[in-house]
Amino acid sequence: MLKPSKHAHPDRTVVNVALMILTRLRALRLCGYEALLAFIRKNVVGGDVLFLPSLNFLFLLGLIEYHPKTDAIEYVGQNEAI
Repeated sequence: MLKPSKHAHPDRTVVNVALMILTRLRALRLCGYEALLAFIRKNVVGGDVLFLPSLNFLFLLGLIEYHPKTDAIEYVGQNEAI
């Protein structure tokens, strides 16, 4: 369960990084894994640690798909999901 605590910084949580990934993918529709990781590392302190759990979270929600041949992540969710 994702529960916030008083010690969690709002900008350094899985939910925030997932939201940043989702907004980036909604704009681009398809983005390479390394490019998306570089984007998160640039914008979030400690983003490299939160990146994979955020991708897992979005995949479990059914909003993204991973394409291993092109090493890219695609946004497949509905536009009303956000």
